[in-house]
Amino acid sequence: MSGTQRSIFIETPLRQIAEQAIEHPDRVFTSLIHRMDLDLLREAFYELRRDGAPGFSGITVKDYAKDLEANLEDLHRRLRTRSYVAPPIKRVWIDKDNGKKRPIGLVEIEDKIVQKAVSILMGAVVEQDFLPISYGFREGRNAHDALADLREQCMTHGIRWIYDGDITGFFDNLDWGWLREFIQRRINDGGILRLIGQWLHAGIIEGEEISYSDKGTPQGGVISPLLANIYLHYVLDEWFETEVKPRMRGHCFLVRFADDFVIGFQNENDARRAMEVLPKRFGKYGLQLHPEKSRLLDFSRPARAQMRGRGANTFDFVGFTHYWARSRRGFWVIKRKTARKKVRKTIQGIWEWCRRNRHRNIEEQHRVLCSKLRGHYQYFGVRGNSRAMAAVLDRVRRAWRYWLHRRNSKKAMPWKKFAALLERLPLPNPKILHAV
Repeated sequence: MSGTQRSIFIETPLRQIAEQAIEHPDRVFTSLIHRMDLDLLREAFYELRRDGAPGFSGITVKDYAKDLEANLEDLHRRLRTRSYVAPPIKRVWIDKDNGKKRPIGLVEIEDKIVQKAVSILMGAVVEQDFLPISYGFREGRNAHDALADLREQCMTHGIRWIYDGDITGFFDNLDWGWLREFIQRRINDGGILRLIGQWLHAGIIEGEEISYSDKGTPQGGVISPLLANIYLHYVLDEWFETEVKPRMRGHCFLVRFADDFVIGFQNENDARRAMEVLPKRFGKYGLQLHPEKSRLLDFSRPARAQMRGRGANTFDFVGFTHYWARSRRGFWVIKRKTARKKVRKTIQGIWEWCRRNRHRNIEEQHRVLCSKLRGHYQYFGVRGNSRAMAAVLDRVRRAWRYWLHRRNSKKAMPWKKFAALLERLPLPNPKILHAV
């Protein structure tokens, strides 16, 4: 179920589907598309992000809502008569942490609604099959749950080796044949498969040109996270739990968030054996592990690592760097701090915002900066991460003062004047919001 309060008109049918999926784990659902009625489409619309960028047509969520019922009735009619056609996706490019560009797809509002509705229907079935080791884009599970699981496994079971996995271009390289087979293991509804096929084959518009692909999931598509979870459930999660773990001598575990995953091992030989078969496993399904970003590292407690003549290693997962450190009571514990590239991305983003908006009203600037900082704390406010968040706050203050100082030579903002401004309009201090 969604984090929002769903209408009873769709909650009851979804619960019935979920109960059937649990009671009959081998059942293949062949009749779900008839559940895509006006109530479900309406619910799908309300679950969309309000601030999502429009597609090629330029129609926003706000525009569509002006005559919502009539629009949804027309959409439902086209779906029922099979005259609905998935439109092409508009491609734009955004900056990555490493200075390169990453493509993002801007999907039409109606496509988002239909994709969300299909995700809700399919999720009622496949969520019952997904394993607890998967945390990304699932109801009631988030990155902080993954962090807690990872730390608990390492601390409790004496994990000494970490495999930090990175899949090269995962969302761009899903094999459609395998994806269809995985879906049909539980859902073989012609209407749903037809819609998914339309989304997979929808073209990409860039400038005045349109291109097509023969693999991958819809860029920016609402349904892409669910398709990715289905794919990796069979390629990685289920295989690891049923094939790999029983063959290991020591304790091992897998924690996955979308296409980002970490495997921990007690035993080095187990880790080496798994490393040999992982590339073959992914290659079978058209995927490749990044040769440089994927690595096996000794994550023993520093005392043990030093006995082996090795320094303490760290790794990044869901935006945090994991490392060993002493607790206040002197024990070795695993701590987390904001990953360096995430700090850099946050600071660069706020610096650019201050530059572009330096002539806006100061109270308005303050309100937006407070919102941005609270959002940063909301995610990165985990126990032991105060210093990294304080560093971000300091850099935000400096960025704000710098661009206020430069906006008008007659109204300069020296540090003394800026300090007085902060007394009147203070920026929020870091808060620990997650004891994970």
